[in-house]
Amino acid sequence: MEDKAANGLREQQLRRKRINKMKASIITGLGIWILISTIVIITLLVKLFLLENKLDKLSESVISVEQVVENQNQKSAGSPEESAETSDTISGEETGTENSTGSEEELNTQMSDDSTAGAENEQDTSQTAEEKKKVYLTFDDGPSENTAKILDILKERNIKATFFVIGQEDEESKALYRRIVAEGHTLGMHSFTHKYNVIYESLDAFSEDMHHLQSYLAEVTGVTPTIMRFPGGSSNKVSNTDMAEFIRYLKEEGITYYDWNVASGDATSQAYTPDELVQNVMNDVVKYDTSIVLMHDSAAKATTVEALVPMIDQLEEMDVELLPIDENTKPIQQIPADSVE
Repeated sequence: MEDKAANGLREQQLRRKRINKMKASIITGLGIWILISTIVIITLLVKLFLLENKLDKLSESVISVEQVVENQNQKSAGSPEESAETSDTISGEETGTENSTGSEEELNTQMSDDSTAGAENEQDTSQTAEEKKKVYLTFDDGPSENTAKILDILKERNIKATFFVIGQEDEESKALYRRIVAEGHTLGMHSFTHKYNVIYESLDAFSEDMHHLQSYLAEVTGVTPTIMRFPGGSSNKVSNTDMAEFIRYLKEEGITYYDWNVASGDATSQAYTPDELVQNVMNDVVKYDTSIVLMHDSAAKATTVEALVPMIDQLEEMDVELLPIDENTKPIQQIPADSVE
């Protein structure tokens, strides 16, 4: 009897050990599963965040590409006007652009988050030999470290340009705003946020963004800008509000907006080489008596900096006037302000 009792006790002890091992295995497996699940969830959240940023930039690039395609279609149809990138929009900004169209920066984009905008002015084939072509070099989406490099080049070549800037509140950017003004360039507005879905949500949102940037630049530089460029251009395809409302508002505020009729291509999703950027500009500058050239000086536009010197060389060989936009510059607008009542 004692042997049977002892055997029974051992069996119970062994059974308990097996049960405890099973419990420990289950608990360990559950803990590992929870840990792996947590890691997977965190990884997915990080990837989702990065994907959202990429989608924003892609959105601006898409806007830029759409506008470029529209521009090319108009050219192939024999239109005398240039049409609107994303990165900032897409552009954009900028798509638009960073976007590019528009965008402008950059869907821009840049999305860019900006795209190729059209022009109101037609080519004047009756230009006399004495008249020089006027070329306005313009840069969107700055300031950045590339703005400083561009300013160095312009200073060395004694050329004035136009910078349509966005809102940056760090000390380096403030110094660049001041330098743009101090060195005789024209300071224009592009938007404070360069976020298409924010800027174009409503007239109130647009007004708030523009006045925020205008008052900020006035505070930093002592100059109150009175010109601007719509992110994505005046004919962008991403605005949630009829662009006529914004145009009408700018007229009431005494703000003149400028699109462009020549684009370097640095707002599109295509990675042009510096030589190709130069060629894109030169191909179109010859068509117009007055050219407003769209380029970008955001941090991602290193090729634009590389293209600037050879571009200036070729423009100077053409004996054009390189000028900053001022009160005497005729606006180039895809949607003419005068057409909006």
